[in-house]
Amino acid sequence: MAKVAPRAPLSGPAFIRLLARLSDAHIAQSNLALADRLSQWIDWTRAVAVSKALDGKLPDTDELPESRLLDAQTCTRVRTRLANSIGADLDALVSRARAEGRNATPPDAPVAAPDYAPFRQHYLAMQRDMRTTTGELRGRLRDLLARLSTDMARLAEVDAVMELTLSPREQNLLSTVPGLLGMHFERLCNAAYAHQLPTDDATAPRAISDGWLDVFRKDMQSVLLAELDVRFQPIEALLAALRTH
Repeated sequence: MAKVAPRAPLSGPAFIRLLARLSDAHIAQSNLALADRLSQWIDWTRAVAVSKALDGKLPDTDELPESRLLDAQTCTRVRTRLANSIGADLDALVSRARAEGRNATPPDAPVAAPDYAPFRQHYLAMQRDMRTTTGELRGRLRDLLARLSTDMARLAEVDAVMELTLSPREQNLLSTVPGLLGMHFERLCNAAYAHQLPTDDATAPRAISDGWLDVFRKDMQSVLLAELDVRFQPIEALLAALRTH
């Protein structure tokens, strides 16, 4: 029997490498430089907007109320809240899936296979929360930068244009992640049921371990935390710019 060639290691962000590991799909390594890739994503109208942000007149801004000031600790608290919510909600989902599986089957019968739908809904809800929260933080950090100096104001304006330009493509790509996780869920579930050995009594069903749910829970949490890291990268960059002043 011919051996299947192992996959070549994929370089890139942890988020992409993690998705590649959990997916059966082959992800080709891109050899394009970042500038070349961006040139494919930014059409001429967006390129003009970026150029104006770099070279044009900056918009007038008003003073920020003291209550809107942010610091690194505030961003860290928000990020910790999101990370804790990811873990706690997944624990609750797995517990609920196990309880519903036991309650849906007769005594002494194998536990019914759980449905992926609640996990998908959780992922989508977390994506909405991350998108809204990071968007608000990013905008408020830009407001702070705009009041530091002309150079920082220009950086804030460029970041605003780049967010407007790249966010639609980012959201389109990230919207595929729940589907990839759904396929991973089905593979784990099918393997757990397919690998059960028959009992001596063919009429007696054999118990099916639901330990694979713990594996999936860990994988899904890793993917969500990796996406959280990706969404916080612009915030970390803006915080780094603030720390220079």
